[in-house]
Amino acid sequence: MATFKELGVRDDLLRAIEMMGYEKPMPIQEMVIPHLLNEETDVVGLAQTGTGKTAAFGLPMLQRIDTESRATQALILDPTRELCLQTKTDLEDYARYIDGLQVLAVYGGASIEPQIKAVKRGVQVIVATPGRLQDLIRRGVVKLDDVRTVILDEADEMLNMGFVDDINEILSHVPDERKMLLFSATMPREIANIAKDYMHDPVEFVAGTRNEGSANVRHLYYMVKASDKYLALKRIVDYLPRIYGIVFCRTRASAQEVASQLIQDGYDADALHGDLSQAQRDAVMKKFRERNLQLLVATDVAARGLDVNDLTHIISYSLPDDNDIYNHRSGRTGRAGKTGISIAIIHSRERSKLRQIEKHIGKEFERREVPKAEEIIEKQLFNLADRLENVEVREEEIAPYLPNVLKKLSWLSGEDVVKRLLSLEFNRMLDYYKKAPVLDIVPEKKERSRGEKKERNARNRKPNGEKDRRTGEDGYDRVFINVGKSHGFYAPDLIRMINATEGGKKVGIGRIDLLTNYSLFDVRQGDAHTVINALRNSEFFGKRLYLEIADVNKDYAAISYEGEVKKNRAERRRAKFEGMERERRRRSDRRTRRDAERGFKKRNKNDQEAPGNYDKFMKKSRRKR
Repeated sequence: MATFKELGVRDDLLRAIEMMGYEKPMPIQEMVIPHLLNEETDVVGLAQTGTGKTAAFGLPMLQRIDTESRATQALILDPTRELCLQTKTDLEDYARYIDGLQVLAVYGGASIEPQIKAVKRGVQVIVATPGRLQDLIRRGVVKLDDVRTVILDEADEMLNMGFVDDINEILSHVPDERKMLLFSATMPREIANIAKDYMHDPVEFVAGTRNEGSANVRHLYYMVKASDKYLALKRIVDYLPRIYGIVFCRTRASAQEVASQLIQDGYDADALHGDLSQAQRDAVMKKFRERNLQLLVATDVAARGLDVNDLTHIISYSLPDDNDIYNHRSGRTGRAGKTGISIAIIHSRERSKLRQIEKHIGKEFERREVPKAEEIIEKQLFNLADRLENVEVREEEIAPYLPNVLKKLSWLSGEDVVKRLLSLEFNRMLDYYKKAPVLDIVPEKKERSRGEKKERNARNRKPNGEKDRRTGEDGYDRVFINVGKSHGFYAPDLIRMINATEGGKKVGIGRIDLLTNYSLFDVRQGDAHTVINALRNSEFFGKRLYLEIADVNKDYAAISYEGEVKKNRAERRRAKFEGMERERRRRSDRRTRRDAERGFKKRNKNDQEAPGNYDKFMKKSRRKR
């Protein structure tokens, strides 16, 4: 393996990186640095998070800067404020022995006035988030006419965050003869499109395999009910008393909620998400880097670019929609040759997503059972014993107090002291876990042979190949109900009815299939009969409900159709009868009126009374009837 000097790095930069502890270049650095120093072609660099991409593009870029000029010569675009600040800090560390070189970070969430003043004083390198840079360009503060190098750092994340139009606008202000570098952990199709649209015959360097996960990371998963995810997280953290890691949530609200619960339960944790101000984010990250926090609960966007060493665990509280994002998460541990663990807490409906991630990273997840109470307590007790063994004893400082304390405890044996010490620490935990339930979902069935799988699938499929709706998922019972979309019945109606009849008891509901005249839905095993009994003889807008455990031998579509046909026939018969009855009454009334008219005329043939007498006669006739 070559040294940094053999790669062509200048002496002042070598001095700086040696002080930072860099000894040998990482693979991506060994590939990219000589090319950037000696060639003018554009570059696409692919390597996992934490493999030295910043030094790979930063050292050659700094070596090419003309410090005699105060014009902006290099532009680095980062997706987040944290990554922007981290990149700026790294570049300043590399350039500490280069006189006259200025690096500036411009980003949103901070006052723009100091940034404007710094730009006006002159900076050779700007590290920016796209939004704030556009603002400074529109104000006429930032001039990019002399930029010779443009670097898109974490380009895949910038695309995910919707910065494509911003990048277009920014590049329109940069000279066409620029040198463009694109660095990313993954290579989705969109990155390839950027390389095609904005770069000139780029050379691609790949450290490892595209989209491959870190080789030093083990991937574990725990499967629990969705409502038990937080309880599972607590047990996992209790079982790992020395954990130092990041808990990833999908949304800001979820991250804040989980962090608040952890803090309330006494854990050293805090949240990092987009709703925090820059000062709050800096304070949280300072505590985390100094290890005053054990757990950082973050969203993927907010955690982009966090350079924190020696993370022991990454926990995915919710799986991301994009497989590449999981790659980014897990790549934050197991760095620099160390091992790490990536944990996913999932519910049964996320198994297919887990399988997709396995295919994407080329590794299998190991299933683990949620730690039981006795396992957690044992781990915690051994951790306390370890701390007692390794605690620093300041003999001189405690000497004045020791005699009185020993006198006070002289009636206790050494074993009694240990018991009381452990009880003082663990009585609360013992009480909490005394009746702790098992959280794991029903264990997955053993993998069947290929022939058994085909046979099972054949049993569960209709003749046309469609999956049989009458079959429930593993761990669930399938329930039939005799109302569907034609009755105005939808999933919220079903959930509302179950919640109303169960008196607040939590019922696990799985897949819901709404059909025209009936519906089928999954209920967690053990709850199906409870739900059926609770809803029996109730009504949905006048229709009496009927429920049963779905029978794979019944053709519910035909039964429901036949039932609807019978119902329609009955309605038609009733309508016909009512119509005939109305017609009979109408004819009877006409007949009665005609007879009355004839009788009146016969009796009053020679009577010349006023016409009103006829109306009086008809009224009398009606009263008689």
